[in-house]
Formats: sequence, C-alpha cells, structure tokens
Amino acid sequence: MPYIHGARFRISVLLALALGSPLARPQAGNAGAVRGTVTDPSGAVIPGATVHLTNEVSGLDRTGTTNATGQFEFTNVPFNPYQVTVTANGFSQLKQNLEIRSVVGTNLKLILPIGGASSTVTVEATGDLIETDPTFHTDVDRDLFIKVPLESQSSSLSSLVTLTTPGVAADSNGLFHGLGDHASNSFSVDGQGISDQQSKVFSNQLPSNAIQSIEVISGAPPAEYGDKTSLVIVATTRSGQGVTRPTGSISGTYGAFGSATAGLDLSYGGQKWGNFFEADGLNTGRFLDPPEFSVFHAKGNAENIFDRVDYSFTQADSVHLDLNYSRSWFQTPNSYDNLNVENVESGGTSANPVFANLGNTDQRSKIGTFNISPTYTRVLSKDAVFNFGAYVRKDQYNYYPSPNPLADLGPANLQTSSIAQERTLTNAGLHSDVTYAKGNQNIKAGAVYQQTFLRENDKLGVVDATYNAPCVNAGGNPVAGYSDPSQCPGGASGVNPNYLPVLAPYDLTREGTFYAFTGRTDVKELSLYVEDQIKAGNWNFNLGIRGDLYNGLAVARQAEPRVGIAYNVKPSKTVLRVSYARTLETPFNENLVLSSNGCLNEVLAPLLACTPGVSGTLAPGYRNEFHAGLQQALGKWAVVSGEYIWKYTHNAFDFGVLGNTPIFFPIDWHNSKIPGYAVNVNVPEFHNISGYVVMSSVAARFFPPQAAGAGAAPQSGGFPFRIDHDEKFNQTTHLQYQFGKRGPWAGWNWRYDSGLVAGAVPFASDTTTPVDLSGLTFDQQAQAGLACNGVKATRTAGFQSCLPSQYTSSLVSIPAPGTENDDKNPPRIAPRSLFDVTVGQENIFHKERYKMDLALTAINITNNFALYNFLSTFSGTHYVTPRALTAKITLNF
Repeated sequence: MPYIHGARFRISVLLALALGSPLARPQAGNAGAVRGTVTDPSGAVIPGATVHLTNEVSGLDRTGTTNATGQFEFTNVPFNPYQVTVTANGFSQLKQNLEIRSVVGTNLKLILPIGGASSTVTVEATGDLIETDPTFHTDVDRDLFIKVPLESQSSSLSSLVTLTTPGVAADSNGLFHGLGDHASNSFSVDGQGISDQQSKVFSNQLPSNAIQSIEVISGAPPAEYGDKTSLVIVATTRSGQGVTRPTGSISGTYGAFGSATAGLDLSYGGQKWGNFFEADGLNTGRFLDPPEFSVFHAKGNAENIFDRVDYSFTQADSVHLDLNYSRSWFQTPNSYDNLNVENVESGGTSANPVFANLGNTDQRSKIGTFNISPTYTRVLSKDAVFNFGAYVRKDQYNYYPSPNPLADLGPANLQTSSIAQERTLTNAGLHSDVTYAKGNQNIKAGAVYQQTFLRENDKLGVVDATYNAPCVNAGGNPVAGYSDPSQCPGGASGVNPNYLPVLAPYDLTREGTFYAFTGRTDVKELSLYVEDQIKAGNWNFNLGIRGDLYNGLAVARQAEPRVGIAYNVKPSKTVLRVSYARTLETPFNENLVLSSNGCLNEVLAPLLACTPGVSGTLAPGYRNEFHAGLQQALGKWAVVSGEYIWKYTHNAFDFGVLGNTPIFFPIDWHNSKIPGYAVNVNVPEFHNISGYVVMSSVAARFFPPQAAGAGAAPQSGGFPFRIDHDEKFNQTTHLQYQFGKRGPWAGWNWRYDSGLVAGAVPFASDTTTPVDLSGLTFDQQAQAGLACNGVKATRTAGFQSCLPSQYTSSLVSIPAPGTENDDKNPPRIAPRSLFDVTVGQENIFHKERYKMDLALTAINITNNFALYNFLSTFSGTHYVTPRALTAKITLNF
C-alpha cells in the first residue's frame, strides 16, 4: 500500500503496455529495455525528472533523466524484477515494482502526484525482494561484482561464478564443477550459446570487464538451454547505446608473482547506436596453479579485445554485433620431480645406455580464440520480437614439449611420453527465436543449428627407458637398453613378457621418432524449442519442450520436456517451487576424436592406458533432474533461497589427462546419481553494509563400468565411487561496507571447502598391514603432506611404507585404517578456509570528470598452505594461491 503525506491508499493503474515511443529500441540477447513517460496528473509531461532503476539483490543500480518530452529509457536490462523510483521538484516521489522477463521489455506510464519532496507513493507488485520464477538462479550485476575480490586474474569470470553461486566446487586453474557434474557448464553470451570448456587450460574466456551482469541458472534449465546444463551462465555484455558522451576507464595493476595488468574500456553512442570497446593484458609469474606451493616455471600472459556494436536502423529494426579475440601463452608448471631430469643421452639400444642430466622439463601452451556473433532484431508488434543471429567461434590450442623431448620424463605415475599437439575447435551456427509477451503469458520459440569442426593433431613418443623395455633383469624388472628381445641376456628368461613391438619405432630412448595421430570429425546439432511462462494469480508456470538432433561420432535424438511451478504465498513473502527437466547430455568436444578412437589404435591404446573391453566412441547421455525449493523474504533485511537437487544421468561424463600435461580428454561412465542442496542468502544494503552467503552439499556418485573413452582408473566390483570433484560442503560469505557516501569501501570473502576426493592417496586397508608408499615419489609424498611416526616427507626424503598407527597427513584427510570406502568414505583433500580482502577509494581527488580510483586486494591473506587436489585423474596436483597482494589504479572519464 502506498503512502501520500502519511495516508495509505492503493493506486490501481499506473503500468500500461504501449505500442511504442520515439525512444523505443528493439533488444536482443538476454536483456530487455525499460522505457516510459513521466507525467503529472493532468497528463503534462515532466522533463528533467530523475528515474532510478534498482535491484537490491543483483546490485543493479542505474539512474537516468527524462528528456524534453518526458521520456526515459534503460537499455540492456537483464531479466529480473526491479524497482523504479521517480523524483521531480514539486512532486511526490514515486516507487513502482516491475519485472523484465523477455526481450519485448516494458513500457511504463508513470504519473507523479503533486506533493512535497518528503512524500512517497509506493505501488506494490510481486514483492520487494522475492522472485516468482520457478527456476533457481543467482543474479549478479556489475555494481556488485567489481567489489568481490577475485582469485584468478586469467579466468576472472570463472572465479566470479565460483564465489557467487551455490553448488559450485572450486578446482584448480579456474575450473569449476556445477552441482556434482564434471564442468558440465555452458555460457549464453548475449544470446549466443557456448558449451565448450572455459577453463584457462582449454579456452580463453570472455574478460569480466566486458560483462554487465550474469544470471547463473542452477535449477532445472528452461527449454531454450541445452548441451551442458548443470550450470547455465547467462551473461549480458556492456553496451554503449545511449552513452552520448565518451565514457570509460584506463586501469593498471601490479602485484605478487610479478603480475601486472593493463586495461582500457570505452563506451560511446546515441539513441540509435552504441559501441563498447574493451582491451586488456596480463603478464604473471603464476598463470596456472602449480603442483608445488613454491612457484616456478609457471609464467604466462594473456591479451583480450572485445567490441560490442549496437545500431537501430528504424524503430523496429536493429543489429547487434559482438567481436572478441583473445590469446594466451603459458608454461606447464613444474614439480621438483621435473628438475634436472636424468634420462638416456646416448646408447639407448646398447646394453649400457648413457644417462645424463638433460635439464628441466619445459612444456608450454598457446591458445588463440576469436568469436564473431551478429544478431538482427525485428520488433513485430508491441508484444512480439524476432531475433536471427549467426556466430563463429574458434579455439586453436598448441601444446609444445620440451626442446629435448627426453626431458619430459616424469614419475611413472605421471608422464612416460613426450607429447605435442595442435588442435582446433570451431563452432559455427545459426539461431533464431520469436518472443511474444502479452497479459499473463511470455512465449518464446526458437531453433539453433550448429556445426562443430574438430581437428586434432597429436605427436607422442615414449621417453621412459623402462616403459616398453624388451628385456628384464633377474628380478623380472624392465631394464634400459637393447632394441629387440633377441638381444636379452639370459635368453628367454630375460625377455619382457609385456614388451609391445608396435611401440618400438616410437621409443625416443631407443632412437625412435614421434608417432603422429590425426583426428577429424564434424559434429552437427539441430535444436528446436518452445517455452511459455504463464502467470495465474499466485501461480507461475514454466512449460517447455526441447528437441535435440545430435550427429557426431555417435547419433542421438531426444525430446526433452521442461516443467517448473511456483506458488507465491504473499502474506508470508514465500515462494514455493518445483521443477523437472529432461536433458540430452552431449559429449565434451575437447580431444573427442582422440578419446573415442585412441583405444582402437594399437599404438595409442597402451599410451592412453585404455581400459580393456571399453568401446571407444563417446555417445550422448540423457538426464532426469528434479528440483524442489523455496524463497523467503525476511522483510527488507534479507532473502533466502534454497533448493534440493536430484539428478540421474545415463552416460555420465568425466575427463582424463594425457601425461603431466594440460591435454585432457572426455571419458564416459555408465551412470551417475547426484543428490544435494544449494542455499543462497542475499542481504541488501543496510546502513552501508551488504553481503551474501552461498552454500551447498552435492554428492557426485558415479557407477562403473566405464562406458567409453580412453584411459581411466577402473573401479573394481562395479560399486559406485565418488568422482574427484565430489565435495561434501562448501560455502562463500561476502561482506562489503561503504564508509559514507564518498568514503572508501571494503569487501571481504571467506571461502570454506570441505575438500575434493583425493583417490590417489594411499590408505591403510586394516590396522596391521603397512601402508605401501612406494608408488609415490618423495616429492609427491611431500605434496600430500604425508608423515610417518611424526616425521614429514620432504622432496628428498620419504618412505617406502608406514605402519597404519603412524601414518598421517597435514594436507589430506585419510580414512582411519580399515574404513576406506570409495563411495562412503574416500580420501579427501583436508578442509580449508581462504580469506580474501579488497579495499578501495573511488574518486580519490574528488574531480567531476576525470576520476581516479584506487583499490588494494589481498588473496589468501592468511597464507593458508592448502591443496586443491592431489594426483587427480583430471588435473593432477595443484596448490591454492599463496598470499597475493595486488594494487590497482583506475582513471575514469
């Protein structure tokens, strides 16, 4: 109920859809527009009125002024509920709630009652903080996330998702796992779907400085989203439309590990056009997370260019164009085992080969990414909008071995081959949709056709002199030297029974050469969908169906119903919701040909450690997922949103790693069952304090046998096991404080992780049998924080075995003797808490036009010595970032 001079009354009609206005511009992608006219009660327009658009949960905060005809417009507004506040001299303040749920947008006719500045008229709508959308999601606007301290400069978008979204398990190198699945995430950037991997070891990400807002969908995905749907990150980029004076910033940072960045962004436009341009660069001594807490051989750099162009030809016709190019170069971080590598220098085929120090391992990668995405938009009527777009996106990945390939030798459980790769992944597609929003319905129907061109070129050579040795010694152990079993001393008793003649030409320790593998395929996919959001009283229904026709190395066809229901209990400000989705889970494209065909290749099969009897080709899977949750507003103080999740996937995807390299390939398990919960608590600004808490507990139970793909660690007995990204609990707490209207600000993060599964850590099978540690090098034992009888392993001194009663670890939680269970009680990384702080001052010199900002950020401020993972089948061993201090200075103009 509204207030005028302290009296309460209801205003029945202030919101009306209009055919359009001279300011109306068509919108595309994941955003709409808020347009309107401000008048007095007689209908006379009010120029110069201040219009303020806010969302207290996402952090969006925009201010505009009505023109000479009383009109205003906010473009590029993400789908969400908002509050509009209008003020003008001689009139009462007006506050009104509205909701943007389609590209059709909203036209408002706002009538300011005559009154004093102290009086306020409030029009109630759906509620203050709650949303009635049946789909569980998280909204983050740029005004919020620029004050969240982010851990990864080279994948800041991934860090933003990890720190703001419940249900996300943090992994090394900017990777994140959503709701129990292995990185089954997709991005929708201004309407363009991107379902390929976005970790910095796969592809270059869109820079976070180009992002206006993100919506992370954790609930059952609407019908318009497919392929990878555990998390759908809907990103809206920044636009220059309506920015009539050139506006932008120049920034630079310098911090720990010699890290330095430089960036420039510029927005400029008019009512019919706009351009946003962004460029940045990074150079750092710690690009990837290394397998040692000490940092060496981890240098890297990255460069990004992004440009968004908007242009309206007429009131009904417009185009939108995204352009992006990114390049990164980085070293594969070394462990101490990669230093001063001893290997065959000469005489590899003789009885006495000569071993020498070949120097340090020096493996590197380079990734180039470009993206072109134009979209044409046509306003068909005041209720309908048509979009037609195209896109081309390409990743070119190059992996370089050490200059002397024999220096790539690592421990036997890591790397026995030197590997080189040149791989390209090109996506080209067309997408079209029609949106119709009128009354209580919001209908969207669309089609997407995409073709993915995979080109894989790999070279592999054996660099371990004992891996495929023709001969063994008296103890049956393979020995270096010799090139043929006929040379073995001792005759037949000296012949290695596991020798594979097919690998002999590619054994670099015995004067062999690289084996070349070439893989080619084109993956075609057609998707059709229709969805409708229906409001009926306190009910809100999301109804949709999607059809996917997938043609790759395998073929799949599937119809996928999607249903969501929400009920708004208005007296208690509670929204109850349930949802269901059927999805087609498409295989990961990265190294898909290698993983699907490699086990059928007699040379690659042993090098990839293929599981016997496993069919190579990865086929799409299917998933049934169910969600039930609620959202509760606690007055103006907070809003709590929670959801229980249950997912069953047939053909559940995972990844394996090729040697000690960033070359990863997909594998496929029979099925997975993933239950869990996710909670999001948002606290809007109160007395200059705001914050949020996100938390989750999601199981990742996978069931053998391995169904397809290359090598994996086979599970015995057919029992379920926890995949290496399973985590019992994690949470992020973020608080920020503004010291007065013009004072400094501060942001603080607390991230707690209970620890990912660490299946490679030895454990005691009972209380008496010594734990066998011989499979780990001394350095690997030190990496895991292992100790025996109180003596810690070091990189130069460790243990062959240890009694169960004396076996401990400071970095890994090891099950008590005799209690280990791959499903119920596996080894895990020890729980950790990481604290990050950022403080800053805007406009430190109090200028009107050229404003200087200063910010200081501290990552892992307590310098916590902790692991992300240990000898993971996907990503190996990596430590969290040591304490890292960074200073940033920004000139805004």
